[in-house]
Amino acid sequence: MPNYLRYRVPGGCYFFTVNLLERFPNGTLIRHVDLLRAVVRDVRRRWPFVIDGWVVLPDHLHAVWRLPEGDDGYSTRLQIFKRRFTKTLQIRDVPVPWRGEGEPGFWARRFWEHTIRDDHDLRTHVDYVHYNPVKHGL
Repeated sequence: MPNYLRYRVPGGCYFFTVNLLERFPNGTLIRHVDLLRAVVRDVRRRWPFVIDGWVVLPDHLHAVWRLPEGDDGYSTRLQIFKRRFTKTLQIRDVPVPWRGEGEPGFWARRFWEHTIRDDHDLRTHVDYVHYNPVKHGL
């Protein structure tokens, strides 16, 4: 199994892309955006972060987060967010696919992350968040 090295900056700003495992056609994120918002609020209470940009598309999402000073735990936040969203879907009796290993197969296991380097990089990635729905015809 590959060993992914992530560039971590305590108190840094990060851009993420998080995909559903079964992307096409899938509108689960849009249909349950109220739940997604509630889970994000819940995670932010325990593991704070500032949202500089966020877009939810039918089968994936993009986000720009700024972490508290001295904190580089974005992976933990994403893991908890994904787990709680999936569990709550199951509680609401929404069908969630399963992997062969006995775990829900809702989210792709990996996510794409980019550490924001400067103000120009931040503007570029926030612009990407705004443009991405247009790119997908939404």
